[in-house]
Amino acid sequence: MKVIHGLEQIQTPFENTVVAIGNFDGVHLGHQAILECVRQKAEAINGAAVAITFDPHPVKILGANGSPPLITVLEQKLELIGEMGIDFLICIPFDQSFAAVTAHEFLEQILIGKLGMKAIVIGRDYTFGKNRKGNVAFLQEHSEKHGFEVIVPDWVPVTPEGTDRVSSTRIREIIEAGNVADAKPLLGRYYQLRGTVGAGRNRGGRLLGCPTANIVLQDELCPKTGVYAVMVETDQGRFKGVANIGYSPTFDDHLFTVEVHLLDFDTDLYGQKVRVDFVERIRDEKKFSSPDELSGQIKNDIENAHRILSNKT
Repeated sequence: MKVIHGLEQIQTPFENTVVAIGNFDGVHLGHQAILECVRQKAEAINGAAVAITFDPHPVKILGANGSPPLITVLEQKLELIGEMGIDFLICIPFDQSFAAVTAHEFLEQILIGKLGMKAIVIGRDYTFGKNRKGNVAFLQEHSEKHGFEVIVPDWVPVTPEGTDRVSSTRIREIIEAGNVADAKPLLGRYYQLRGTVGAGRNRGGRLLGCPTANIVLQDELCPKTGVYAVMVETDQGRFKGVANIGYSPTFDDHLFTVEVHLLDFDTDLYGQKVRVDFVERIRDEKKFSSPDELSGQIKNDIENAHRILSNKT
């Protein structure tokens, strides 16, 4: 997959493309269904499969009350879309100027003029353009004039017999509640945090007998405070681990941290970029009466993580 950052990088207009537009935050099963439809349609017409996304998320620019944290940072989103068989991913910088582009301008100048669109795959509730005027009905109204097909896939249900659909909002709620195991069936993979191992408070090994890596997060959705069984990708390989998210109430630090202890691993990770897959929640964060009591609980957490992760890879 070729990634194109900015429309100005397209020097020669595309031809015969099948397009999907979206924020694709999470690249969940619903997004995957749209992207697979794009791939299949492009193959059928001997065309190019093209996905368009935005950075930053438009809500960060347009949202009056802030924006939700990202399920997938841009780096991971590009990787996941690349695994879907898409030929070109166009990442458009989103700012107030681009927000002023009307649905007509987006359709005629970008989708038709630059991309030579012959078909578009779009979710039934997706909107684009100034004041969100672009939608399925808008595209269908202009499809005959411009000679393109509008494809609206069915929503992917949360459960086979259910009516609720897989959505970024639902996944965000699940993760914020700490129910990370419930997110996997909707994402098609474990929920992942990415970050760099930074300086910690030098007490995991010294006081508790359990050295930890302090993860400095990017702009990501963080699960509810508590202790989790995790899988961690490092430069040295993939390892099982225990993650603690919270404020270390036993020590009254009041500092939010994400700390990970890797099982059967004793190499320094400082400065490394790591990826933490959240498999299952073990317990709530709790204040203990002493470091010794906390140390005993950590040993129990490690035993639980071993059990949970015994058949995970």
